[in-house]
Amino acid sequence: QVQLVESGGGLVQPGGSLRLSCAASGSLSSINAMGWYRQAPGKQRESVATISRGGSTNYADSVKSRFSISRDNAKNTVYLQMNSLRPEDTAVYYCNAKIYSGGWSPVKDYWGQGTQVTVSS
Repeated sequence: QVQLVESGGGLVQPGGSLRLSCAASGSLSSINAMGWYRQAPGKQRESVATISRGGSTNYADSVKSRFSISRDNAKNTVYLQMNSLRPEDTAVYYCNAKIYSGGWSPVKDYWGQGTQVTVSS
């Protein structure tokens, strides 16, 4: 019933910028931490950036100073602003959220279906 939908992926030239969005919808009461993860072919999925409910952020070393994660709690949406993109940033980017759906349900991890980001000239 809860789903995450990413948008904003696509093809961009090296040095370009892209903004990813992820909106949570469905039967949810509150969203705790949210984050962006990525997986390139032949590599493990890695954390790119995370943001707590209160706005504290963490970034992978490879994207620090280039990417910025933010969230709009009123819209249940998390964003990833990606600047100075490099070919090595090419991957499928997944949105993650830890969500409490109400009642006696526990907090659960939810994942979006992923959005492709390709950085190439």
